[in-house]
Amino acid sequence: MSGVICRVARAQYKQWDRCDLTYIELPKDSSVAGVLTKSKCPSPEVEWCRNALTKGKARGLVVNAGNANAFTGDRGKEAVELILSLVSEHLNCTKEEIFVSSTGVIGEPLPKHKAEKGLNSAFSAEPCTWEQAAATIMTTDTFPKMATSSAVVDGKTVQLNGIVKGSGMIAPDMATMLGYIFTDAAVDAGFLQEMLSAATEKSFNCITVDSDTSTSDTVLAFATGQNGALALSSFDDPGADAFQAALSDICLQMAQLVVRDGEGASKFIEIAVTGAETDDSAKRIALSIANSPLVKTAIAGEDANWGRIVMAVGKAGEPADRDKLSIGFGGVTVARDGLVVPDYDEAPVAAHLKGTEIDVSVDIGIGRGKATVWTCDLTHGYIAINADYRS
Repeated sequence: MSGVICRVARAQYKQWDRCDLTYIELPKDSSVAGVLTKSKCPSPEVEWCRNALTKGKARGLVVNAGNANAFTGDRGKEAVELILSLVSEHLNCTKEEIFVSSTGVIGEPLPKHKAEKGLNSAFSAEPCTWEQAAATIMTTDTFPKMATSSAVVDGKTVQLNGIVKGSGMIAPDMATMLGYIFTDAAVDAGFLQEMLSAATEKSFNCITVDSDTSTSDTVLAFATGQNGALALSSFDDPGADAFQAALSDICLQMAQLVVRDGEGASKFIEIAVTGAETDDSAKRIALSIANSPLVKTAIAGEDANWGRIVMAVGKAGEPADRDKLSIGFGGVTVARDGLVVPDYDEAPVAAHLKGTEIDVSVDIGIGRGKATVWTCDLTHGYIAINADYRS
């Protein structure tokens, strides 16, 4: 993408033989928007981004992998300050135009000498591909995650490219994991924030792997204006609706990639809830199902145990009527009006559950509210990965 330059380097935040620092330069006057974790134990990187976003401008992004730099007191803040100073001096811009993220182990301060060495290497490194940038920000991810979309604005095709990392500690509470979107469209920062927040609600806020919200969750969108198309500042502008659709599309692609790579996951699960009192109620019910270890392990075991769905609906605390509830797997209704379907044949459901793409549908039967969320199954692999994470 014109004007966006990605570079990677080895800061060696962990003892691994790979790049773990991503450095991205943006053109002057690029606008930025972001959504950040609601965790009450955020990293200093999150706190910095939250404040810097109020300025609405960006020139650079640094992402460190292998160390979350969260719960690290003044030493963690000093590391962020060093990164900001080095990059702002290199780019001859203000610190508020630099954005920083870190991901990995919580409770260990980011080593300043490693950050400085890594950045100096990145400054002189050859530009890299999106795939290399995506691979560098990974932790327990098993593959680099990238997405692309486009829209026609002012008669010109604008491009959107995204990279994202995330595999565990994934639950919606603003956005989730670390994700970065870049577009050559020109978009006012305030309007970009409005559109990103809306896109997040239908994507990153609709995924869960393990119900855990990270201290470092960050999604940032950067608009460089390099395409030359009309600058967007409201939905009255031609092409604004198309750009919103493209932004929503790339966010959903990125969010679903995270779920597909859930730690130890073997199945991608879509849960669609209809007939709830409101859309918000439907979403809370869907997340209750998606976060249930009993539901997730049943699907891992390819067991059509719809009673666990009933349990998850009931515990959600949302309006529901037992005798109006219907449940289906893979388009096959297994329970209706609070009872198992007469002459229910489990064979097609069992066949569906042996696949890797699982559809669960629930109709609450009391209203018009609806929502869809995405999750994965829970396997022994999740335990193995997280039991050995720090080592």
